[in-house]
This record gives sequence, structure tokens and C-alpha cells, in this order.
Amino acid sequence: MLHGLEALNNVTGNIEKVVVGKRREVQYVLVALLCQGHILIEDVPGVGKTTLVRSLARSLGCEFRRIQFTPDLLPSDVTGVSVYNQKSGEFEFRPGPIMAQVVLADEINRTSPKTQSALLECMEEGQLTIDGVTRRMPRPFLVLATQNPIEYEGTFPLPEAQLDRFLLRLRLGYPSLEEERMVVQRAKQPPLEALTQVLDADQVVQLQQAVKGIHVDESVEEYIVRVVQATREHKDIYLGASPRGSIALYRTSQAIAMIRGRDYVTPDDVKEMAPLILAHRLILRPEAQLRGAGPEQLVQEIMAQVSVPTGVKSYAAKHA
Repeated sequence: MLHGLEALNNVTGNIEKVVVGKRREVQYVLVALLCQGHILIEDVPGVGKTTLVRSLARSLGCEFRRIQFTPDLLPSDVTGVSVYNQKSGEFEFRPGPIMAQVVLADEINRTSPKTQSALLECMEEGQLTIDGVTRRMPRPFLVLATQNPIEYEGTFPLPEAQLDRFLLRLRLGYPSLEEERMVVQRAKQPPLEALTQVLDADQVVQLQQAVKGIHVDESVEEYIVRVVQATREHKDIYLGASPRGSIALYRTSQAIAMIRGRDYVTPDDVKEMAPLILAHRLILRPEAQLRGAGPEQLVQEIMAQVSVPTGVKSYAAKHA
């Protein structure tokens, strides 16, 4: 546990050499990595989304690929294509950019739903099927997709099935005055190129297995389920989170507990992760949208209404 915490702290500190003032957001990216999930980053251009992803890939020594999504992008441009080799007389598969360990899907909502759907199997099943042949994705495999929440002209909104494939939705936000001053100073000598690897792919896979051993008390399990159930019963929510949302909240609570240096999950872990995990899975009623209610706000309301379990201890303390 301590070794895993030290490794995660090393990655966080390494990324912070480049990404200023976003420690919590960096930790949430590591949560998705530990849970073998994927992230949707919604924010305006220029706040460091690409830099964050590139810094993560360099810190892990992972293969990084960037896909710039445009209206004319085809599914085969993402997944790859089989090409006939005249010399061998056989078709050869030429993998697309999705066959990498860390993939930045930039402005994912600027491409057609058909091309967006090319990511579904890769993200959910960890595999890719082309011409009847199934190929496993590399490990670790992490997709970080970005979209601009302000500019909607020429975009294709992500369907619910696609949104549900993202483990969490994240916003970086603008830096503070002092943080932006540090960003400007570092622009004189970009630190990204000097960033070194502090963890390797095999160690990441080991951490992904270790996080599954973080203890979750039965009362916390029930708390997670009651929170998700409440999203289906709220008067302002037309469609609540599915059981996939419950599983995602369970797994990410384990991961954030590990990052915080604990071997057990507390209700505060669930409270911290719930807005990131559940908000993008909700469909609000029209009258709630007209009032200006947002999904994050409704999740916070639900968290305030659901009773919180007390006396949660680590597995070792509970069985001592």
C-alpha cells in the first residue's frame, strides 16, 4: 500500500512540474487510470488539457497518440484499416492511432456519431474488431477526450451511450493569478520536454490490480447504491444513473482512497467522486433546465439528502 502510494505521489509530483495548480485534477486522472476507465474533459481551449495528457504519458513511459476529431474523420482513420499487400497476396492490418496506451481524442464532439461510435468497443471492452478479427488494446489503455462546452456550432453532441462509457467528467478551469504567473515564467523554457519517466506500464498494471483490494464496508456499499438510486427518483431528473454508475462510483471511491493513503473507503470518498461520476450520466427534465439547474447541483442536493453511514474503519481494524 505504501509502495503504491509513493508511486502515485511520484507521478503526481512529476506532472505538477508542468501542469501548475491542478493537483486535485491530476489525482482524478490517476483515479481513471487505476480504474481502467476513461475521462471526458470539458473546458475552453488553452487551459492545459493537452499538456496534462502528454505529461501523464511521459511520466508513465507510455505510447501517446493524439487524434484531432473533425467532421470528415472516418472510423477507419481512428481504428485502422486492412490493406492488401500485393507481394504477400494477403491483407495486412495497419493500426490506427487508437491502438496506443494514452490517447487524446481532441474535440471529440466535432466528428460524426458514426466515427464517435468507433471508440465504443475500444473503451468498454478493451478490444478492437476489424474484419472479424479481434485485437486486444495495449495495457494500460486510457482515452482522454476533450470538448469545448461553449462553442456548439458544427458539433455533434455525444449520445448517452457514448457519455456512459466515460468513467468521469472533469473540468480544469482557469488558474489563479499566481498560478498563471508561474505558467508564463515556465513558458520561457518549456518543462514538458525535460520531463522524465517515473513509472512504467507494468507497474501501472500492478497498481490497477492492487486498487481492487481497497476495503469497502457494507454500509458504504449500501450508501453508494442509495445515492445512485436517488438519482432515479429525483423530481428534476428524467433519467438517472444506471448500475454502471454504481460500479463506477464504487471503483473510483477505492482509487481515491488509495491516492489519499488509506486501505479503506470512507463516505467522504464517495461524496468527493459522486459529482464527477454521476453528473454526466443524468438527463434532466426540461422544466429543471429552464430553471437553470445543473446536473452537478442536483447530485450535490442528493448527497445532502441521503443519510451517511458512520463508524467506517479499515478492514484490518474491523477484524482485529
